[in-house]
Amino acid sequence: MKKILFVASESVPFIKTGGLADVVGSLPKCFDKEKYDVRVILPKYMCMTQEVKDKMEYVTHFYMDLCWRKQYVGILKTDYEGVTYYFIDNEYYFGGPKPYGDICYDIEKFAFFSRAALSALPLIGFQPDIIHCHDWQTGLVPVYLKDSFHGGDFYQNMKSIMTIHNLKFQGLWDVKTVMDIAGLSSYYFTSDKLKYYDDANLLKGGIVYADYVTTVSDTYAQEIKTPFYGEGLDGLMRARSNCLWGIVNGIDYDTYDPKTDTMIAKNYDAMNFRREKSKNKKALQEQLGLAVDEKKMMIGIVSRLTDQKGFDLISYVMDELCQDEIQLVVLGTGDEKYENMFRHFDWKYADKVSANIYYSEELSHKIYASCDAFLMPSLFEPCGLSQLMSLRYGTVPIVRETGGLKDTVEPYNEYENTGTGFSFANYNAHEMLHTIRYAEQVYYDRKREWNKIVDRGMAADFSWSVSAKKYEDLYNRLLGY
Repeated sequence: MKKILFVASESVPFIKTGGLADVVGSLPKCFDKEKYDVRVILPKYMCMTQEVKDKMEYVTHFYMDLCWRKQYVGILKTDYEGVTYYFIDNEYYFGGPKPYGDICYDIEKFAFFSRAALSALPLIGFQPDIIHCHDWQTGLVPVYLKDSFHGGDFYQNMKSIMTIHNLKFQGLWDVKTVMDIAGLSSYYFTSDKLKYYDDANLLKGGIVYADYVTTVSDTYAQEIKTPFYGEGLDGLMRARSNCLWGIVNGIDYDTYDPKTDTMIAKNYDAMNFRREKSKNKKALQEQLGLAVDEKKMMIGIVSRLTDQKGFDLISYVMDELCQDEIQLVVLGTGDEKYENMFRHFDWKYADKVSANIYYSEELSHKIYASCDAFLMPSLFEPCGLSQLMSLRYGTVPIVRETGGLKDTVEPYNEYENTGTGFSFANYNAHEMLHTIRYAEQVYYDRKREWNKIVDRGMAADFSWSVSAKKYEDLYNRLLGY
């Protein structure tokens, strides 16, 4: 039995701010339980719901040296869907209304969490073969494994994997402060280790010291070796390229299933979507005050409204797009300029555009189920989950060929009758508009072809069980099996 420990800063259903939580909450339960004992360790945030906290049981507590301070470390645990979750408790670090705040405090918080997670292992009686770390918040774990935890029988054979969910977020602060907080000697703060220009970089430490580095799609693994996508670490990513793997994320096929989804107006599947899917569209049109017409092409967007997601492209051609025979449904929050841009077009084209500037899990499901197409023109996208949900619900993705979008959406080829969506290569507003209009043309003039694109998309398998098999191969490789 191989033992794997996931160390992460968030996980559904306990705490979520982004896609990282979906990965950490969904992936561990998909491993072969006869061969892998996968457990997860998380911070116990005060802002978790009372319902979540009530399910935790106290295990033990101890006091730990963090540089010159002695800190309380409580350990709690709970079982969820067959996976054991441990929680590190310290109200000084994990208080507050949200998991992340000021980066300076976050760096001390997650240095504490990384050391506490390792220190807790002998006390909970779990000796993992591999510690699988996620994002910069756990970047010090591989460093500590090679430093203060290196001696002694318990830790010396442990391997580590660092998974990068988004290279943009790295955990940067000045060297002197991080050296003091982390309790590491100056040996670790040179430019080939944690030093990054004049700062210390926690993610860089994890990448340098982990045995393997993974990221969340094959294309993103290649892209981050280039200056444009590498966020200043492209040289390091090239240096580690023999240990760098891209494994695409999945989605939970039980949660996202149009056949059983309780949040949508009408359930359907791959067999009957031609007849039933449009009933969701009519229900959503009525709910949002759009013109009720099941034949009108509806395009959905569920996203953070930021530059990374390509909203500068959309704003550039929004007026032109609204001249077309389409409806546009937007859900999300983000930069004020994009929030207001969508509000403006909602006012200007009230029967065509619906701007929902908030977040609602229920409305997101309705958009995936109701729309004909889903727009994701990202500047960069390590993996992306929305396009996978769209495919699952028979909603055709229109994406830019970057990162996980390129790996998961096969562009439509009218000559070979292949493809699951539409894509464009250059980060250019009119190239995007041209692709949307090509999709419109297929939708209106070649409905049979459109339905075949939907068929292929719904037949694709991006469930977590597929990703888990690839991680199993990677674990076996690292352990020499």
